[in-house]
Amino acid sequence: MASLIVTGGYPLSGTLRLSGAKNAALPILAASLLGEHSTLADCPHILDVSNMLDILSAIGVKSRWNGEELSLDATGAHSCVMPQKLSKELRSSIFMLGPLLARFGCAVCTYPGGCEIGHRPIDLHLRGLSMLGVQIREEYGQIVCDGQNMHAAEIHLDYPSVGATENIMMAAVRLKGETVIHNAAREPEIEDLQRYLCLLGYEVSGAGDSTISIHGRDLWKTDVYHAIMPDRIVAGTLLCAAAITGGELTLTNARPQHLSAILSKLREAGCLAICSRNRIFLSAPEKLGEIKLIETLPYPGFPTDMQAQFFALCTLCDGTCVIVENVFENRFKHGAELLRMGAAFTQRDRTIVIRGVPALSGTTVTAHDLRGGAALVLAGLAAKGKTRVLQAQFIDRGYDSLEGMLQSLGAHIQREED
Repeated sequence: MASLIVTGGYPLSGTLRLSGAKNAALPILAASLLGEHSTLADCPHILDVSNMLDILSAIGVKSRWNGEELSLDATGAHSCVMPQKLSKELRSSIFMLGPLLARFGCAVCTYPGGCEIGHRPIDLHLRGLSMLGVQIREEYGQIVCDGQNMHAAEIHLDYPSVGATENIMMAAVRLKGETVIHNAAREPEIEDLQRYLCLLGYEVSGAGDSTISIHGRDLWKTDVYHAIMPDRIVAGTLLCAAAITGGELTLTNARPQHLSAILSKLREAGCLAICSRNRIFLSAPEKLGEIKLIETLPYPGFPTDMQAQFFALCTLCDGTCVIVENVFENRFKHGAELLRMGAAFTQRDRTIVIRGVPALSGTTVTAHDLRGGAALVLAGLAAKGKTRVLQAQFIDRGYDSLEGMLQSLGAHIQREED
């Protein structure tokens, strides 16, 4: 267990290079089962990646770090059964179903774990796989998938689920014929998975649009190199950190086109944001202006993974902001902690009305999930006095040393092991 101790009142300033995206790396790690030797550049050193590598190791995939590059050898993979303990610790363990079915024709896992941010059913994953001919049953709390009679199919998702889209893509790459996914999720991380699958030699097209086509084939390349796309949520978090402290920040290795919804709201608050092909510069005003409405939606809408960080930002905006959370019903746990710091808001169901206050006060708060924990750190950067954020292990799930990044920009923050 660890805590982050933040002393507020120091504007951030400097330049940072973004690392690879958590939400791109995890499905790509699972997809390494579909090849032999892979080298992944810019793979983030985060807890979720470590847990996924442990799962891969348990089924026979070897991995080795060389700086920011990760080498994977899947030639010795021997099992379609994921260890229960590891699966329960990682929500993204569900991504293993598709690759295991494609490689072994079977997959066994337990219900996945992760942050408790609301009801996140995996029925879309299982329904999509069943339409590919997978026989699914539950035995002693485990999901048992029999893919001996898998076939290509045309699938329409009831909701554009990122995970279900990616699982179906990976499960279908070796099936004869064409599999088409309608109402597919459009997130950039799905495009990154498609790029990796194509490098492996598979035929996948359409990622980034609502229809994805997979032409199954048995041939694949034995040695590939892929650079993980930069993390748009880490980028958004750092931009919010600069904004809430009245600072200036330059991000390199960035893809501004992936952050249009985030940048739009920061500009609405009065920030200057200048973008080039792979660089973002942000300069914050002395006092943040009002952001009238933030409504989370699937990409290209405002990302739910940035809702908590903007919640913290809006507590200090000059005016009233309404946040509507449309994706997860239980993603406001950070609200009670922000109240302890002096925030003012009211909540009804999935809607929060925030009234900006002149200042927040440092105190002891508790992170209950990944993005909520990051939001509390942001609040601490702007608060008077010291803020202690407990249960920092949640933050470690998605940020490669958040305190290290912020320290390099002038923040007064340190980690304390309990």
